[in-house]
Amino acid sequence: MDMDTRLLRCFTAVAQEGDLRRAADRLFLSAPTLTRELRRLETQLGTELFTRSRAGVALTDAGAALAAAAPAVLDAWDAALCSTRGAAARADRVLRVGFVTDGAEGLARRGVAEFVRRRPGWRVRLTQAAADDPTAGLAAGTVDAALVRLPFPGQEALDVEVLLTEPRRVALPAAHRLAAHEEVDFAELLDEPFVAAPPESGWWRDHWLATDEREGRPAKIGAVARTFEEWLTAIADGEGVSLASAATARACRRPDVAYRVVRGIGPAQVGVAHTPGAQVPQEVRDFVQACVTARDEPDPEG
Repeated sequence: MDMDTRLLRCFTAVAQEGDLRRAADRLFLSAPTLTRELRRLETQLGTELFTRSRAGVALTDAGAALAAAAPAVLDAWDAALCSTRGAAARADRVLRVGFVTDGAEGLARRGVAEFVRRRPGWRVRLTQAAADDPTAGLAAGTVDAALVRLPFPGQEALDVEVLLTEPRRVALPAAHRLAAHEEVDFAELLDEPFVAAPPESGWWRDHWLATDEREGRPAKIGAVARTFEEWLTAIADGEGVSLASAATARACRRPDVAYRVVRGIGPAQVGVAHTPGAQVPQEVRDFVQACVTARDEPDPEG
């Protein structure tokens, strides 16, 4: 029987975490989506892998057997996939770099220019990540390096070099009462409706709603946006406010949206990341150093 590795990854995360919610955060999935994936796997195997109760989930004997074998299967598959894709790209002198949107494009551009200067004859294939993948393709093995927004769950499994740290902003309709201030306390935003990422983006959505800083008060959702254009339009139309990075404030300017510094929440960071190990290709190391050089030099576009 053929096995979908995505289902196996979902099972392994739950088995290792021992908690559905933590596993969902780790996989950047919603809990209902993860539950459906587990049911699909149990249906394919014809056996229950977990017992479920109000206290949580526990492995059955069959689940324990699969949990013991699955990590080696996934590691072997990941290694084969990454080696194949990486070898094909290196043969063509192509470095695959993922990036999250949210204003990181300037860093990507300058890092790429420095890398090409260091490695004549090479080119960089930039791929914008989906909103529900903060690793920008590293988790799936589809890129060699990535420019990522920090923090995100699971980042400790990657080698990350922080490139910049900036205070978060709040994006407001230009006519909003708080737009008249240079800075805003986060406490003043607690009762405001927010424009949020889709629920399936999981932890990523929670981070940009500042869920941890709300002290248990749920965020009011005024609109859900799946693209940056939808996000900006919803804010301009007064459907809600939203937290944003300083890079977004620079890159997504329009007269009907105002950005203000927010006090009382943690900063946003951008880093360059790659998977760890002794066999990291030299071109990946060169790209990291190129990004560090780009970080330390002034942006000619300000």
